[in-house]
Amino acid sequence: MKTLQVALAERSYPIHIGASLLDRGELILPHLATPRVAMVSNETVAPLYLERLAAPLVAAGVAIERIILPDGERFKDWQTLNSIHDALLATSCERATTLIALGGGVVGDLAGFAAATYQRGMPFIQVPTTLLAQVDSSVGGKTGINHPRGKNMVGAFWQPRAVVIDTATLETLPRRELAAGLAEVIKTALIRDQPLFEWLEANIDRLLAREPDALAYAVERCCRNKAEVVAADEREEDREGGRALLNLGHSFGHAIETGLGYGVWLHGEAVAAGTAIATELSHRLGWLAEADAERVRRLIARAGLPVSGPRLGAERYLELMRHDKKVAAGRLRLILLTGLGRAVMTAGVAEADIAAAINDCCERDD
Repeated sequence: MKTLQVALAERSYPIHIGASLLDRGELILPHLATPRVAMVSNETVAPLYLERLAAPLVAAGVAIERIILPDGERFKDWQTLNSIHDALLATSCERATTLIALGGGVVGDLAGFAAATYQRGMPFIQVPTTLLAQVDSSVGGKTGINHPRGKNMVGAFWQPRAVVIDTATLETLPRRELAAGLAEVIKTALIRDQPLFEWLEANIDRLLAREPDALAYAVERCCRNKAEVVAADEREEDREGGRALLNLGHSFGHAIETGLGYGVWLHGEAVAAGTAIATELSHRLGWLAEADAERVRRLIARAGLPVSGPRLGAERYLELMRHDKKVAAGRLRLILLTGLGRAVMTAGVAEADIAAAINDCCERDD
């Protein structure tokens, strides 16, 4: 097991990474304010892992309330959020009860938002079981739900007390979900870690083959990068980019998810296509060499991810992107690349150039 730290002064917390950590109750017990837990999972993950995670806690005298959600991005909404609140109220959970999220990014975002809002805030622990959640969404305290007009438009920053990453859970992850997680690994490399990008070029097949050492390395490297970014800019207040740089590909990707309907494309698939569009735009602006742009597209494709977006039409993309959380003073700010491992945030790109990049990428086969 390796342990990293997210340095946020009195709200700092550990990220534990290793195999078979679901059995290590001692990683969770020190973070419980009382011997009572509400464990939130979904109907896919719960049969696989919930009782295993619960067993050492129950043995230590912890009472556990089990809250099982439907599985899928389309359920990341007010109704499902309220079902968590209903269950917490029905079982008389208190403000000091700890909520544990066991599952992927949807479970983590929903459970985290419930923890942030129930009785104005309750302790929260992340136990992510998908690659995407392990390398990205479980770290950093972003929680929320989708709105029909935009992805993740309603939510709160609410940091967990701990993140426990059992990499062995990736053994049961469907291949499509595994590939979707690789989109966030590639994104992390592109924004600030060129050595990781080069490692991915050499080792992407090992990740797809689920070699434990390769997966553990990728998870640790991404968590280390994200912990550093979050510690420096927790709430995306850095005007030069800061934490917002982690959103490479997301402005386009969120437009894809919203435009198609939540759950039609997985989040990672949309981010991959969005990253390809951002790469094309970076090249068009003369910021990224053609050879480097081709390396990005090739790596995305080798991961089994789309390098083009669906044909929604450039105007529809732009319409949806105007609801992006990075919009400031009515201007769309984008994360683009000036090199492999170097990202910047800019508000100075003409919509005509953005539309041209969208149209070019979406002319390819979906």
